[in-house]
Amino acid sequence: MKVLKTTLSMAVIGMLIAAPAFAQAAAAPQTPPPAGQKPAAPAAGQPPAPQAPKPFPEGAKVAYIDIQLIASSSVEGKSASGKIQEWEKKVTAELAEKTKQAQALQTKLQQGGNVLSDAARAQSEKELQRLQRELQGLQEDAQRDRNELTEQLQGEFQEKLNPIIEQIATEKNLLMVFSVRDSGVVWAYNGVDLSAEVIRRFDATTKAAPKK
Repeated sequence: MKVLKTTLSMAVIGMLIAAPAFAQAAAAPQTPPPAGQKPAAPAAGQPPAPQAPKPFPEGAKVAYIDIQLIASSSVEGKSASGKIQEWEKKVTAELAEKTKQAQALQTKLQQGGNVLSDAARAQSEKELQRLQRELQGLQEDAQRDRNELTEQLQGEFQEKLNPIIEQIATEKNLLMVFSVRDSGVVWAYNGVDLSAEVIRRFDATTKAAPKK
C-alpha cells in the first residue's frame, strides 16, 4: 500500500521553535475543579485540553494524523527545532554585531558636528554606507539560508516519517490517511487519529537509528 507523501509547509517547521512549550502544556496534568464549579474556559489563542483517546473502530478504512502535533512532539521534530534555533542564534549575533557597528558610526557622525574635518566626515560616511550594504547583504543571505535549511529539514523529516505512516496504514488495512489540519474537516472521531501511534513509532525508530 502506498500513502501520499506528506507535504510539510514552512509554517510547520517554523512553529517548531515554540513547540516544546506547547508540548509541555499539552502534557501537563489537569487539576479537576472543585465540586459544583465549572471548568474555566481556555484563554483565547490557547488550544483546548486534549481529549482521551478512543478505540480505533474495527473495519475503519480511513484515518488521520496531525502533522503539526507530530512535528512539535516527536524526537525528530524537536531535533529540527534545535537546529533552527542554533542557526538563528548564530545569525542573530552576527547581525547584531554589524548593526552595532553601523549605529556607533552613525552616532559619531551625528554628534561630531563641526568637530570632524571634511575628510574625516567623508571617510566616516563612506564607512557607514559600506556597513549598511554589508548588513543588508547579511540579511538577504540569512533569509535565503533559512529557506534552504527549512527545505532541507522538511525533506529529511518527510523522508523519515512517510515509512512510519505507511507501515501503520498497511497494518490497519487503511485506504487513506489524511492530514487533518490541511483537509478542511471540522470534526473527526478521534479514535481514527493515528498521531500518537505515529509519534511513538517515529521516536522508537529515531532512538534505534545508529548515531553518525
